[in-house]
Amino acid sequence: MTLKSALYAGFAAAMSLSLAACGGGETAAPEQEAAPLDNASRLDAVLAGEHRSDEERARDEQRHPKETLLFFGLTPDMTVVEVYPGGGWYTQVIAPYVKTGGGKFYAASFPAEGASERARASLDTYRKTYVEAPDIYGDVEMTTLGDGHHIAPEGAADMVVTFRNIHSFMGRGNQEATFEEFYRALKPGGVLGVVEHRADGADLPHDGSKGYVYTDDVKALAEAVGFEFEAASEINANPADTKDHPFGVWTLPPVRRSAQINGEDDPNFDRAHYDSIGESDRMTLKFRKPIAADGALLE
Repeated sequence: MTLKSALYAGFAAAMSLSLAACGGGETAAPEQEAAPLDNASRLDAVLAGEHRSDEERARDEQRHPKETLLFFGLTPDMTVVEVYPGGGWYTQVIAPYVKTGGGKFYAASFPAEGASERARASLDTYRKTYVEAPDIYGDVEMTTLGDGHHIAPEGAADMVVTFRNIHSFMGRGNQEATFEEFYRALKPGGVLGVVEHRADGADLPHDGSKGYVYTDDVKALAEAVGFEFEAASEINANPADTKDHPFGVWTLPPVRRSAQINGEDDPNFDRAHYDSIGESDRMTLKFRKPIAADGALLE
């Protein structure tokens, strides 16, 4: 089944009812269309699409994309910015989903200028995979975060989402400017959705160097630029994650590091314990750009 057919599998076919007329003839009743798929069913159809590999689907169990996106309030008519999409695991879900409702998708990545050859190659791969496949992903527009670039036109986005990236912003020292850019890109009333490895309950540095970030630090960053905290969810919690791993969060799946960054992997490293934990314990937070009573943006 193709993605397109999967998306519309939930629609009932139009039906013609034959009624016997008194004079012996037959008259067809008007065709009636079933109601369109609701948001959850649309997400189910996208998640089951053939554009996703079995390996990618297997991660749904620990990443909970349907529950996470519904918690954020995503609807298919939205303009959405995904920040630092990486290889596009979430792009494969969000972009086809908003395509079904006429929405718009921006993918905001790091600046290519000054990036390594490997990093530039990853941007090129992303472009070929998603931008050049509009039949599946719709109108995907790549933008840049940082160095004076903007992730979307000011006030254009209904939602900005970032998955497991805030520690990277901290590592670059641009976390405040990054949250300011999120705020700038969103419409008044727009939503910022955050999923991040959670440091709470552990004795870890506050600089994100282990890949984990404290919930209160994320809230402080968001609220400092004007966001209002709306809700938190335990959708992506993992109580088995002790957070005391030798190579930070990257010791766990899916990275499964057995050496420090840029080091040579240890073939004798015992992975059993870390693999049994699964993916990290993650916070899932929803913020909103406020609206004044008269509909104007609150400063």
